[in-house]
Amino acid sequence: MFSFIKKKLGWGAAQPDATPSGVPPTGGAPGEAGRAAPALPEQSPSETALSPRATAASSPAPASSTAPAAVVDAQPVATSTEPARRSWLDKLRNGLRKTGSSIAQVFTGTQIDDALYEELEAALLMADAGVAATEHLLQDLKRRVKEAKATDPSQVKALLIDAITDLLQPLEKGLSVGEHTPTVIMVAGVNGAGKTTTIGKLTRHLSDAGQRVLLAAADTFRAAAREQLLVWADRNRVDIVSQDGGDPAAVTFDAVQAGKARGCDVVIADTAGRLATQLHLMDELSKVKRVIGKAMEGAPHEVLLVVDGNTGQNALAQVKAFDQALGLTGVIITKLDGTAKGGVLAAIALWSRERKATVPVYFIGVGEKLEDLQTFQAREFAQALLS
Repeated sequence: MFSFIKKKLGWGAAQPDATPSGVPPTGGAPGEAGRAAPALPEQSPSETALSPRATAASSPAPASSTAPAAVVDAQPVATSTEPARRSWLDKLRNGLRKTGSSIAQVFTGTQIDDALYEELEAALLMADAGVAATEHLLQDLKRRVKEAKATDPSQVKALLIDAITDLLQPLEKGLSVGEHTPTVIMVAGVNGAGKTTTIGKLTRHLSDAGQRVLLAAADTFRAAAREQLLVWADRNRVDIVSQDGGDPAAVTFDAVQAGKARGCDVVIADTAGRLATQLHLMDELSKVKRVIGKAMEGAPHEVLLVVDGNTGQNALAQVKAFDQALGLTGVIITKLDGTAKGGVLAAIALWSRERKATVPVYFIGVGEKLEDLQTFQAREFAQALLS
């Protein structure tokens, strides 16, 4: 469950009927306040507009405000008794069934022998755990079997769950906002990974927790990306800086400046989808990050990569490439509702361990609904993988 220290609001909490106070309804240039919400006219490429999504007027906070911000922390918490979490776990198990069934079949025999380990090795490789992670898990499992003096394959299955949990545990970390005002989150990912939809869901949950969110529609090259984010802004009743075409770096710069002027808690930049193999396009993303730093010292505070869980080992390649270009602070895995590639999280975890700088998995998604994006918990995932 997505849990907040201050608000204790969970994922999928009901949206307030009234717009929270302190959200400016302004339109026009960044930093203006008190105007009624206009319609959304088409804008020329040279216009960068702050589109209003609120209805209560207030004055913007000065950019130099030093008032301490409350920290909102998305901590993984045990909520297995809650119906929403149970429903989500059922979806996760169903989504990982293609992965887990081939692994679980290994433990249907009557003895622990070399054949069992060979079958398990093949099953882990088929699940896209990768050669290195598979070897790591097998060595760890054999050690655990020896120490536990296990004699039944069913015991080996339980020990494998423990081994996978321990490998994935470092990836389990909550997303915190509030240490900086605004907290600037840059979100990247290849087209089709579910990046913009994930941003919309994250925006909703932050808004429900009382955070004032500003979106930056900086994915200016993908057809309908701006319109898609505008829809999420309307649903969540948050402001958005958008531009009909043009430079993504300029959009993000304006958004960060507007977030500072308006006293927003969070600015989320939807950056252009890139293929990790196209270096000149990755360089453009690096430029966006540098420009964000010019708009606000120390920003972006989070650089997140949204990865399609169906892509298997290619997901690891994307994490490596985007981390090299941007310096990732977190990953969100989507579309685990119908994949045989769930083992890739083991590969990501081992890569993080070897580089001695963990890139956590903040959330995993198993569907299109708001509640289908949940915090990542290592043991839950390991149990779902082998259920």
